Amino acid sequence: MKKVLVVDDSHITRLMIKAIIENAFQDWQVDLAEDAREAVTQCEAGDYDFITLDMNMPGRDGLSVAPALMDACPNARIALLTSNQQERVKELASQQGLIFIPKPVTEDKLTKFFKSLI
Repeated sequence: MKKVLVVDDSHITRLMIKAIIENAFQDWQVDLAEDAREAVTQCEAGDYDFITLDMNMPGRDGLSVAPALMDACPNARIALLTSNQQERVKELASQQGLIFIPKPVTEDKLTKFFKSLI
């Protein structure tokens, strides 16, 4: 069983991503975090295989919290989900080893991300 942490400040987006994952991978565990602080706490408490990480959140954004998540969950593959498609954001994500997925989030984009890594 794979474990996924969905980090997004939008309740609706978290639920949508969770539904997409559970529909495509019925035996996976999907946990939710609404901000960077909660995401780090959850990673420290349990190891995740995958993390979907929103870029724009109150407090710390996705790029600034990614190193802490990598330290807490060193085996997790992290996808940065954002509507900010500036080359600089893509470059910074790539430098950190994050997989850039442009919003809007779709079932096709997410399942391709997961299937490419399992």
